[in-house]
Amino acid sequence: MFPKNTWYVACTPHDIAAGPLGRQICGERMVFYRGEGGRVAALEDFCPHRGAPLSLGFVREGRLVCGYHGLEMGCEGKTIAMPGQRVRGFPAIRSYPVQERYGFIWVWPGDAAQADAAKIPHFDWHDNPEWAYGGGMYHVKCDYRLMIDNLMDLTHETYVHSASIGQKEIDEVPCKTTVEGDSVITSRFMENIMAPPFWQLALRGNNLADDVPVDRWQICRFTPPSHVMIEVGVAHAGLGGYDAPADRKAYSVVVDFLTPETETSMWYFWGMARKFNPQDLALTDSIREGQGKIFGEDLEMLQRQQQNLLDYPERSLLKLNIDAGGVQSRKIIDRILAEENAVHSLSASALASA
Repeated sequence: MFPKNTWYVACTPHDIAAGPLGRQICGERMVFYRGEGGRVAALEDFCPHRGAPLSLGFVREGRLVCGYHGLEMGCEGKTIAMPGQRVRGFPAIRSYPVQERYGFIWVWPGDAAQADAAKIPHFDWHDNPEWAYGGGMYHVKCDYRLMIDNLMDLTHETYVHSASIGQKEIDEVPCKTTVEGDSVITSRFMENIMAPPFWQLALRGNNLADDVPVDRWQICRFTPPSHVMIEVGVAHAGLGGYDAPADRKAYSVVVDFLTPETETSMWYFWGMARKFNPQDLALTDSIREGQGKIFGEDLEMLQRQQQNLLDYPERSLLKLNIDAGGVQSRKIIDRILAEENAVHSLSASALASA
């Protein structure tokens, strides 16, 4: 259902600032915390003594202490100590590769031997004075692939987001979908239209008139396992659109990290990185608030869609040209899953014949 030999966003540093965090990712129950030297660690959320969730414990001197009987765990999953008991012979629990990068904590839920930090994608907007970033997280009760479908087909904006970013021209202008290796790109360019309310706010945020015709673009880029980066923006009409000078447009990247929790639930890390007026903290807050409301509008639709699919599993869904981005993204996910399953089967056969 979801690739495991890959990096997913698990949480933010803020989430583990006060203590351990329990989170299920790709069906695996994990606990995240800061261990010795402040480095991030991730273990099974399972105390080897009595099976209590380690996430209900606390961190003391870099050790994760079980909140049930005080057993202390090291960052590599080995039991270190327990009051009045000899426990160093306890079997180790599973530890997961983790990395702290770009303001997020990433985890590799698959084969630890294959984990390679170089495979975490690079993002130009992080810690860059030319950019500002604001975002948040939603827990969504739907298959993460439904969210990929949603983000790779923005025609729904006309209806779900009619009061913020939607407009009829999205329906009227066709999108184009291409596949480049493991990336899927769906793009739409609209010319000489009026900006919807959210983009009027963005224009004013870059000291531009918000009541004149604009050129608008949406370039959605899926990369596995489940990241969608969307280049979005508006420029005063006739100045080059996407290629217009920076002082005549409002250009941003919508950041979407989709982390499966179970087959029907996910952690949705959303945000917007903007490349205009980055020093304006009030603007960052306004955009974060506006974007949070926009994404919040998707939640009921996606969760009730998921329930319908569970209630009527025998019903097939129609596919239109606007669905191409999601369809192609799923093909890439399916291919990666097939490759992982093939490797797993070979390994299992080798062990059986040994």
